[in-house]
Amino acid sequence: MNLNIRLPRDVARKAEAVQETDPEFLSRVLIGGLTRRSIYEHLKEHEESLSPCTGDAR
Repeated sequence: MNLNIRLPRDVARKAEAVQETDPEFLSRVLIGGLTRRSIYEHLKEHEESLSPCTGDAR
């Protein structure tokens, strides 16, 4: 899988250096971040479905 993103030059250089020393690191970071985001969204949706609707929101 290829992912193309735009980063500031200094950040891009650091990411490239990390990619050279540990090719799997950035993949693990991205997968971890996407997993956490998915869990957060799921919990948020579940919480909203449990909240009672009072009619007038103030």
